[in-house]
Formats: sequence, C-alpha cells, structure tokens
Amino acid sequence: MWDTLVGQRHVIDGLAEAVAGHGMTQSWLFTGPPGSGRSNAAIAFAAALQCPDGGCGECHECRTVLAGSHADVRLVRTDKLSLGVDDIRELVRAAALAPAGERWQIVIVEDADRLTEQANNALLKAVEEPSPRTVWMLCAPTVTDVLPTIRSRCRLMTLATPSTAEVAGFLERSLGVAPELASYAARASQGHIGRAKALARDEDTRRRRRQVVSYPVRLRGLADALRCAEELTAVTKEESDAVTAELDAREKADLDTAYGVVERGRRPREYGPALRELEKQQKSRATRRHRDVIDRGLMDLVSVYRDAIALATGAPADLVNEEIRADVERLAASSTPELNLRRIDWIFAAREQLLEFNVPPQMALESMMVALAGPGAQR
Repeated sequence: MWDTLVGQRHVIDGLAEAVAGHGMTQSWLFTGPPGSGRSNAAIAFAAALQCPDGGCGECHECRTVLAGSHADVRLVRTDKLSLGVDDIRELVRAAALAPAGERWQIVIVEDADRLTEQANNALLKAVEEPSPRTVWMLCAPTVTDVLPTIRSRCRLMTLATPSTAEVAGFLERSLGVAPELASYAARASQGHIGRAKALARDEDTRRRRRQVVSYPVRLRGLADALRCAEELTAVTKEESDAVTAELDAREKADLDTAYGVVERGRRPREYGPALRELEKQQKSRATRRHRDVIDRGLMDLVSVYRDAIALATGAPADLVNEEIRADVERLAASSTPELNLRRIDWIFAAREQLLEFNVPPQMALESMMVALAGPGAQR
C-alpha cells in the first residue's frame, strides 16, 4: 500500500507512527512538487487509519479506501480552475456527521491550493475545530499555497522529489518496464511519477516530449519562435484532448441515459439546462487540463537549458536529456550560462502568465519563444 510513495521513507515513517497513536492529529497538510505523490500519501494514510491492522493493504477497509469507494473517506478533486465556497460548505456539512463505521470520517482535499478566498474561510473553522472523529487532509504544492491560518492548524508532511534511480526502479518493479526505457522515463519525468508512467507506457507521449525538447536548438529568429509557439500550443492541446475526450463522451452518454434521451428519443425540458451545465464544466476542465499539459512542456524546456548550464559549468550531475546530448552541447557552445539562466526566467514568467493571470496560451507562448530566440540565440 505504501509502495506507491516512491522515495518518501521519512513520510511513510511519520504516517505509520501517527496510525500507531504517536503524533496523531485531525488536520494534515501534504505538500510536495507535482508528481511526488501528495494525494497518494493522503489516500494511503486514510486507508491505514481505517484499517484494523494499521494498513495491511489487503482487508476490506484498505481495498475500499484505495478504490475510492469507502463510505467514510471522501476524496475531493476538481477539474475546474478553482474550488468554490459552495463545494467546501457541502464538505464541511458532510464532515460534521458521525462516520458510518467505527473509526474516522476522513476528507481529502486534493487541490487545496485552488480554494477561493471564500472557500478558505469556510474551511477554516472546520479545520480549526474538527468534529471528534473527523480527519482533514489537505494537499498542495507548497505551504505558501494554503491560507496561513489554515496551515498553522495542520501537521505538515512534506514529500520530496524522488531520485532518478528510485523512479526507474519503481517502473521496473511495478510495470515491468525494460531498464533502458525506465531510465529514460525517470530522467525525462524529473521525478514526476505519473509523468514517468506515461512516458514508459506510451510512444505518443514520448514523441510529443521529443518535439518539445527540440525547440531550443530550432530557435534562430522570429519566424522560428512563432512557429514553435504554434506547435507547442497544438501538441499540448493534442495531449490534453486525448485525456478529456473519452471522459467527456462518457459523461454525455450518462447524462442522456439519466434523462431518458436514449430510450425515449426526445429531450425533456430539464435536459437542456443540465446539458449546458455539463458542457460548462467540461470546458473548464479542458482549459485547466490544457494549461497543466503546457506547464509540463515548459518544464521540459527548462530541463534543456539546465542541461546546457550543467555542461558549460562542468557540473557533475547527469543530464536530464541525455538522449539529445548533441543538441545540448550545441546549445551550451552557442550561448552562455548567464543567458540560459535568463531563458529559464523567461519560461517561468510564461508559466506565471498562464497559471496565475490566465493569459491565453498562444499569446503567452509566443512572447516566451520570441524572448528565447532573441539576442544571443544561435545563428
């Protein structure tokens, strides 16, 4: 059960002690970089708290928690850009109820960093004064992503980025991935477990990443910058659409069935508003998913410039992009570490525009690519 927490021994030990009654509290905050396993840690902890044996991984309690079907464990994740006050108020009401079983009522909020200000205020009192048998588990990238008054009332569990060797070993053990492919996926994912799985399993994912990491040596002027921005927008949209299309179709089919559209061949009056609400939610989810995929692409770009800096300065670390070492060497030879540091800053500025200020992706990426291909770019 704890096996999914790759490279997190200190977290596993701390949670196991809490399950045994040492340092247990009713409000927890799990932080860590993307892909480190924040929500997996919270779910495994919830299973251990519900398990009579402290987390055997085999009993009915463990299996239902891990499968997401336990009556007393509620996992909240959002496909929207934010979690609103109505969502949290409903959670707070549910958390105030006594658990159906003999142990805990557990609420896991996977995207605590996406709470609106009103939602944070609604959550504060529940975290501050939880019901006697209620446990709150909040997940966020960093402690600063959570309201100070909330995080001060939580016990903090910080997950680290697992090493390349740890991720590769996990892929070999759990998925049976060949060592060479496991090593590539572990390096390219930069410690992101979900990304590593996708890279190990799917050739299309590997193809899209190869395209993204080719951009630095292709940026020779304005035309190249605009072309690469257009390509990056398209390739990330392709990947996000591949994830959401099947889910959108399934939700639409479920809605049609619920309103009898399939059987009766006509649409009742209530169907129209329900369909519009579904389409609104799906559009919001698609927007968030696209931005998340772009964000991963930007971090792939950062890895190339970091590799170039490492080569230029003689840093002993292995290259993330070993498979394109020749391109990285060209980049290092045709620029300076100082310029590549500025390029990384420009990429992070684009991330901020996308994720914090909701700038349209095409516009943010064009501005970034023009900066990357500006003075000092290869000629």
